[in-house]
Amino acid sequence: MALVHKLLHGTYILRKCSKPAAALYPFLGIRFADYSSSLQKPVASPGKDSSQRKTDGSLQGDHQKEVALDITSVEDKPEVSFDKAIRDEVIDHFWRLKDETVDHWIGPEGRPLHEVLLEQAKVVWQFRGKEDLDKWKVTSDKTIGGRSEVFLKMGKNNQSALLYGTLSSEVPQVGESRQSGYCAMISRIRRGAFERKKPYDWTQFNTLYLRVRGDGRPWMVNIIQDTDFIQRKNQLYSYFMFTRGGPYWQEVKIPFSKFFFSNRGRILDVQSQIVVDKIASIGFTLADKVDGPFFLEVDFIGVFTDPAHTEEFAYENSPELSPRLFK
Repeated sequence: MALVHKLLHGTYILRKCSKPAAALYPFLGIRFADYSSSLQKPVASPGKDSSQRKTDGSLQGDHQKEVALDITSVEDKPEVSFDKAIRDEVIDHFWRLKDETVDHWIGPEGRPLHEVLLEQAKVVWQFRGKEDLDKWKVTSDKTIGGRSEVFLKMGKNNQSALLYGTLSSEVPQVGESRQSGYCAMISRIRRGAFERKKPYDWTQFNTLYLRVRGDGRPWMVNIIQDTDFIQRKNQLYSYFMFTRGGPYWQEVKIPFSKFFFSNRGRILDVQSQIVVDKIASIGFTLADKVDGPFFLEVDFIGVFTDPAHTEEFAYENSPELSPRLFK
């Protein structure tokens, strides 16, 4: 009974309360003001003058204007939907997968198969704009605390890529590294629908073809195979490229049979032939231990078939070094 008495007494007091002043609305909130007005609806007294009504009307009008300013139109609100973004991304990947499937039925890269089989040369990378530079990345010994710097930009008249920087063989003071001084330029792995790897297939070609212009330094040309084995992560195929220096371009042709197998910069005793139908990326590395500035300008990188080159593999293996190859 005491609880019922308190509830009834509280309801009676609440009905007796007057409506909160309009000046308190910003502090109490609009919802609270509407709730209070629903409890007790004010009745205008007969003796209330018109000036008072005008004042109340102006206050109500100002209050409505203030409320209208807080309301944002639907057009101004940006449409942000996480589900829509995921749905659009999945649809885009399915369309890319459809294009890849149709191109595979027609032929490699959407061309007729007989044209691909009769192709003698092919440009894989060329540099004619920023979108071509985005297919590459640069790195140096700064990742291990070194001081070498490397940059990549478009060359003159947007007809080449210019790789330049400063090589420093100073060993980092902090860390376990005992050697330093390298800069590299590496192509990004090509991706298909749903971020699948799309390796390059150079089965019908036997030679790597480059048009470069350097400052006389020797570079390492590296080819990385597409593999998912952890133990082969740092293994690649390499060969030397000697630049002449000077203002003239030079054409470099390196047969695939000349590339030797290495791991972390060390040439392995057991050599194996490169598999040219699973090429993930290609790169250039400078590590000649000559401190100072350098540059390498690249026009294009391609592959072609040299009918005069019949060598399959330039390096021999013995049963002692590689017994599995002689079983």
